[in-house]
Amino acid sequence: MTTSIIPTLENLYDVTQPHQDNRGYCTLLWRGGKLLVKPLGGVKQPYLASLDSKRSLVECLQHSPVSLVSIDPKLGETWLKFWADACEAAQKPIFLSLPAGKKLPNQPFRQLQRVIDWIAAFVLLLLVSPVMLGLIVLMQVYSPGSLFCHEWRVGERGKLFQAMSFCTHNNTSLGRWMGKYNLDNLPQLFNVLRGDMSLTGSRCWTLEDAVQLNKLPEITASWEVEAQSHLLHLDSQTL
Repeated sequence: MTTSIIPTLENLYDVTQPHQDNRGYCTLLWRGGKLLVKPLGGVKQPYLASLDSKRSLVECLQHSPVSLVSIDPKLGETWLKFWADACEAAQKPIFLSLPAGKKLPNQPFRQLQRVIDWIAAFVLLLLVSPVMLGLIVLMQVYSPGSLFCHEWRVGERGKLFQAMSFCTHNNTSLGRWMGKYNLDNLPQLFNVLRGDMSLTGSRCWTLEDAVQLNKLPEITASWEVEAQSHLLHLDSQTL
């Protein structure tokens, strides 16, 4: 496993030298293609100048053997969003680092639930498609602009995904009406089709929920990071 630290977001776009204190750094642990991003620990390494912006982080992830990223919710919502955006651009899956000890659901049951969710979402989309088209027309008339918004959510096994919704404005009567009846969330049926979320079970948590609660019931980690391993230096060439 390799270890290093990088500066926090408040300095990501204007870093000329390493900070003199521990505030604003996180620890990177890398092993077997899996990268763990966690709060600063006892191991201190020079910060990685190549990761002082989102663009350079994306480039490092794209050219690295990292197969997935796991990030600790203790780092905060802004930090989670930054890494999630970078991983999405680099086409690397990202998971929240969750407590071990929870058992995965029975695999056949999960597959059956996935099939049921897909069929149900497909049928619902066919039924509500006229309503969605009507809402799109009304939105273009009363509040022209972007039709869809995306928000990071925590899905199965702690995987982060972009939940879709209509971009509504609460200062308009249409936006308030859509929000009252949850019509702005109709596009999330596409998330169900992709397997990001389920129509049944517990709701998907927001990043704010994850940070505040620091634990996610009924969600289990997709992989475990071994605590005992050899430490190696991580630099931009390794990552």
